[in-house]
Amino acid sequence: MPAELTFAAPRRAKPPRHLADLSPQERKDAVTELGEKPFRAKQLAQHYFGRLESDTSGMTDLPADARERLGEALLPKLLTPVKHISCDGGMTRKTLWKAFDGVMFESVLMRYPERATLCVSSQAGCGMNCPFCATGQQGLTRNLSTGEIVDQVVACARDLERGNVSGGPGRISNIVFMGMGEPLANYKRVLEAVRRITDPVPGGLGISQRGVTVSTVGLVPAIDRLIAERMQVRLAISLHAPDDELRDELVPVNTRWKVDEVLDAAWRYADTTGRRVSIEYALIRDINDQAWRADLLGRLLKGHLAHVNLIPLNPTPGSKWTASRPEDEREFVRRLEAHGVPVTVRDTRGQEIDGACGQLAAQN
Repeated sequence: MPAELTFAAPRRAKPPRHLADLSPQERKDAVTELGEKPFRAKQLAQHYFGRLESDTSGMTDLPADARERLGEALLPKLLTPVKHISCDGGMTRKTLWKAFDGVMFESVLMRYPERATLCVSSQAGCGMNCPFCATGQQGLTRNLSTGEIVDQVVACARDLERGNVSGGPGRISNIVFMGMGEPLANYKRVLEAVRRITDPVPGGLGISQRGVTVSTVGLVPAIDRLIAERMQVRLAISLHAPDDELRDELVPVNTRWKVDEVLDAAWRYADTTGRRVSIEYALIRDINDQAWRADLLGRLLKGHLAHVNLIPLNPTPGSKWTASRPEDEREFVRRLEAHGVPVTVRDTRGQEIDGACGQLAAQN
């Protein structure tokens, strides 16, 4: 495998153990080791997942002399918000997080009239090396722990529920693993995070699996592992080019698994789960937005359980990559629709707050 396609994260100190890293049985074992009754694990989980509370000092159903000990052992502070920046009338909020070891990563909360979607990171940086992506140009620092992934959700859900985000109190309905990192390169922790996000309270946050989307550039063996999980999460394929010649350049992992192999894995996922696959396609001016590429993409997808999500590129400062012309975008849409392929153009949110994943972390 070429060096730039190595998926392993550099060895670093591990984040502290957190309640969200543990299964319900492991939580019972952990509190028992601390000299407490096993049912204390369920109480802690009820506070964290059900009430979105991380501070044990106010958990009055726990013995006063055990609160600090349980908090230090199972609810350590994982993430510190460095800054929140908002746009779209406050309906979009990006948060820059700092972990215990100083690494930084981002999440983005987007409010819509009918839903609230949180885009979470699964890695600090990314090892996929896609040249148009701000995160890809940073390289991979490390994988995030299950707790660090879940804590992004809990912290943002708490702010939303308590009215600390524009638009008044609300609830997160959708989670997308489309922040920093390649989720399926951190497979075990991401899958554990999905279970914590979707298991009913107090096992987890109780968000529907159907409201969770896991994105990948096309790690075929990991897609097949995800198929075997028999979950109902949506799979999103970051395709960005329908032909191997261009995709080799835009998504270097394509030199390992070609377009046909990636799409075949996507169709296996759709056939097994019955869920429509989202095909993510960042439109880049004069690079991948030609009408003939729209036709090629349409032929590849026609007749399959798929939906194309066209993404006007959110350019990074100084980059040669920029968004397509409006007329080219319209023609791309028209060509796909002519092939009978459902297509939408993603809402261009967050441009004035360095909306492209990785930009804020890179600046800091």
